[in-house]
Amino acid sequence: MTQQQRLDMNALEPEGYQAVLGMEKFVRSSSLEPSLRELVKIRASQLNGCAFCLDMHSRDAVAGGETPRRIYVLSAWREAPDLFTERERAAMELTERVTLIGEDGVPEDVWQRVRAQFDEHETAQLIFAIAQINVWNRLAVATHQSLPEVGE
Repeated sequence: MTQQQRLDMNALEPEGYQAVLGMEKFVRSSSLEPSLRELVKIRASQLNGCAFCLDMHSRDAVAGGETPRRIYVLSAWREAPDLFTERERAAMELTERVTLIGEDGVPEDVWQRVRAQFDEHETAQLIFAIAQINVWNRLAVATHQSLPEVGE
């Protein structure tokens, strides 16, 4: 059974949509590696159950040179430590903690692992990237955003 998209946020509220796109533009211009940004987007989208964003960012990651194998096991990154760098693992842990912020916040040990891998500016950029994909996930899931046709 196919879900029908509930609302087209851009058509209904273009100013709000443009504001979200403005933050997206900032995230894309950050000094974080594009591959890391895509992994963050995929991991948050897995946690949030966002099919639209999973589809988009998995395809974007592969197009950018990411290996399908790393995408396949990303939800179990802790079980595949040899596939991910310390920096990526710290980013995945922060992504999980910020995405699920209401559970335990961001514990100090997680923060320290992130700070060992990212300088202050990179840490701020990483938090913006995590917040940004969570905004997109919430818009897409709430509205049942339709998946693009295969090949788009």
